[in-house]
Amino acid sequence: MSREIWPGSAYPLGATFDGQGTNFALFSEGAESVELCLFDEDGNEERIALTEVDAYVWHGYLPTVQPGQLYGYRVHGPHEPEQGRRFNPHKLLLDPYAKAVAGRMDWGQSLFGYDFGDPESRNDDDSADAMVKGVVVNPFFEWAGDRPLHTLYAETVIYEAHVKGLTQLHPDIPEELRGTYAGVAHPSVIEHLQRLGITALELMPVHQFVDDSVLEDRGLSNYWGYNTLGFFAPHNAYASTGERGEQVQEFRAMVRTLHEAGIEVILDVVYNHTAEGNHLGPTLSMRGIDNEAYYRLEEDRRYYTDYTGTGNSLNAGNPHALQLLMDSLRYWVTEMHVDGFRFDLASALAREFYDVDRLAAFFELVQQDPVVSQVKLIAEPWDVGPGGYQVGNFPPQWSEWNGRYRDTVRDFWRGEPQALGEFASRITGSADLYEHSGRRPVASINFVTAHDGFTLRDLVSYAEKHNEANGEDNADGESHNRSDNMGAEGPTDDLEINRRRARQQRNLLATVLLSQGVPMLAHGDELGRTQGGNNNVYAQDNEIAWVDWKNADLPLVEFTAAISRLRREHPTFRRSRFFDGRPVRAEDAERIPDVVWLRPDGGPMAPEDWDSGFGRCVGVFLNGRGIRENDSRGRPVTDVNFVLYFNSGDDPVDVAVPDEGYGDQWDAVVDTAGALHEATAVRPGDTVLLEGKAMLVLQEADAAPPQIDDSVDASLRIQNEQATS
Repeated sequence: MSREIWPGSAYPLGATFDGQGTNFALFSEGAESVELCLFDEDGNEERIALTEVDAYVWHGYLPTVQPGQLYGYRVHGPHEPEQGRRFNPHKLLLDPYAKAVAGRMDWGQSLFGYDFGDPESRNDDDSADAMVKGVVVNPFFEWAGDRPLHTLYAETVIYEAHVKGLTQLHPDIPEELRGTYAGVAHPSVIEHLQRLGITALELMPVHQFVDDSVLEDRGLSNYWGYNTLGFFAPHNAYASTGERGEQVQEFRAMVRTLHEAGIEVILDVVYNHTAEGNHLGPTLSMRGIDNEAYYRLEEDRRYYTDYTGTGNSLNAGNPHALQLLMDSLRYWVTEMHVDGFRFDLASALAREFYDVDRLAAFFELVQQDPVVSQVKLIAEPWDVGPGGYQVGNFPPQWSEWNGRYRDTVRDFWRGEPQALGEFASRITGSADLYEHSGRRPVASINFVTAHDGFTLRDLVSYAEKHNEANGEDNADGESHNRSDNMGAEGPTDDLEINRRRARQQRNLLATVLLSQGVPMLAHGDELGRTQGGNNNVYAQDNEIAWVDWKNADLPLVEFTAAISRLRREHPTFRRSRFFDGRPVRAEDAERIPDVVWLRPDGGPMAPEDWDSGFGRCVGVFLNGRGIRENDSRGRPVTDVNFVLYFNSGDDPVDVAVPDEGYGDQWDAVVDTAGALHEATAVRPGDTVLLEGKAMLVLQEADAAPPQIDDSVDASLRIQNEQATS
């Protein structure tokens, strides 16, 4: 008995349940016919021809199909790889708009459109049994009044995390919730994030992704998830409740819980390529639906343009591919309530023909979109193609992962020769990169570590990468890490080396948190997380990559929380406008500018000082009365003054408190060397011994006693005691 089918609608694309039945709609311009395939609990397949076609969208409405139904498509059309057409009805295809995905790939010949060993052939093995399936989902959810938090960028502290890596080893999370969205929403995780002052959780890819067959053959998996197959579906392996649509509700519950805790959710999204790879990749979805529309093809249309290093690049110049991206972004904002996106290899999305074009169609669409334009938009401003490094060149509403900040700060603290002006520019918001386009310091996402590369602990413990576990003869991963092992490669019992490593971690964390711009921490850095020197754990879904909570560096956690609190309590460290170097008030006798760079003797840097070679010790005065901003009620924002000294040399330096024009009395509230056992008051002309590889923060003392003093000093004392025990 044939199933009843109604004409349905060409929009929205995907499978849409309306409370009674489900509308199915699939775009394919080159198809000759399309079959909707429904699967029962035993895997039996029912094929239904979609005969209604409007503007290349094949559609139909099935009044009896309910949430939980498994489905896919078979698309008939010409198989002409030399013309860019790769239709093959023997391959079950995942709906690009599937809201949920069930199952895992069973890698084998059937998933490929050609016979192994003969790329020019056509393989007609049926792939249904080996293929994942789309799931019709229930669109309804009790949001309980959930609303976007709209945390200002200037008040944002980002924590980059992996759903499984963050939660898999947490002893307070029930075992059945570890590695899941529910685990991320567990009170123990939220309490930790709040303790650190985190306002936004940036999750590594949660779009449905694929474990590569090559990795599975080596006993590994695609742990990071930068291998997307479904742009609308939360990855099914991260759900504790099931994969027949339950993953959607569990993800929503996680977002709702994080919002209740004041934490936004930012997704790391991979719209630049898909898991189908190059011409030797499998036929899983868009390749078999409309290869020419969805992918960039070379002049020889058998081959794919690759700006990503993964085999293909999504064709962001095609209106239907662009529609897919924009529909996906809107869906995650409106239906899943996420607060922003970090775009992996975002330069690839800007390529309309060859060069990176800041005004590419994708960015124009984002600019005018009433939904997407209102959330946080963060670019990874590079790809692997020619001219792909585009730091500072994205449109005004975008922020960017500032790779130049990362490299400069790493080099400064390890004592590498470089222009001092570069360091000064990076920690004051990188005006040289962003001011020309009308952007503000918050355009710079400041970080020294991220998922890709060494952890913070490994950055100060290894001079070389150690990626042998990846099975690529240690050839993968970045070789130039700007790291320093402090005298021994890897773990050591040497107390002095461990003391220096602890200090350097504090230096780097404090620099990131007290720089102008938006700070980002990588998960577990505050815990002293190590990956054993592996700087490319993309395939390590195991203890190498997971956060080890049991061996957490608790004093470092306390230090990180204290510095974050200092930032939160003082707008001096989170300005929304760049410094301009002008006096704060013309009538003031001293006419102190909003920022002054200082020599170790407390005097202002002269022009010739910037060109005198590498400065291993430098100070900066931040004028709390020179913020020149108003709060949300129009009141001027003011703060106390601060002086920060940075000594990246190995030897101690006597640094002087600047003269009376900057302040009458100061409290030394932070010394990353741990020299402070109580808040130390100093006056103009006094000197403070700043140890080698250390950072000092002086706070003007005419304000209320800083709340940070005790916690910072206590954490530093504990670390020193541990280092010498």
